Amino acid sequence: MQVGILALQGCVTQHVDHFTKLGCSSLLVRKSDDLWKCDALVLPGGESSTMLHLLQRANLFSEVVEFCSSRPVWGICAGAILLAKKVSHPEQDSLEVMDIHAERNAYGSQLDSFKAEITGQIFNTPLPADFIRAPKLKALSDQVMCLAQYEGDGVLFRQGHLLASSFHTELTDDSRLHAYFLEFLRS
Repeated sequence: MQVGILALQGCVTQHVDHFTKLGCSSLLVRKSDDLWKCDALVLPGGESSTMLHLLQRANLFSEVVEFCSSRPVWGICAGAILLAKKVSHPEQDSLEVMDIHAERNAYGSQLDSFKAEITGQIFNTPLPADFIRAPKLKALSDQVMCLAQYEGDGVLFRQGHLLASSFHTELTDDSRLHAYFLEFLRS
């Protein structure tokens, strides 16, 4: 198994560390050849509009859309915005592959960043999480399952082989969400 991490911009190396800790190799994806060597892909946190621009510039946009159609993909914060069918606050383009609505920066600006503990059906104990200019996510169809909440809002969603989280866990020592994502490759 090899997990690709889109490495055009954003929080990348921490994901490599988590997957290595779990015994899984990872590859930094910067071009098409890198992408198709991977069994799964992480779209990391960062700045979604910048990532969109860089995906276009690297001629990866349509290839990532194709990859999302059949292989596991996890979008974190900005990566979740990239996956969303609908983006607001402000509106912007996206890959439009997951039936979610992402409201950008809904938890506030960079100065409003905070740490929280997330509860959900896939964890026995709360999961530590960082919200950094995080989007609010909402399901747009009954094909999307909410797996975790924070203060009544869904913050972790799954649709088949696609996973989207409003928050970052890679900035913590907790690898449970990375391990959960690896289960997508085993099923």
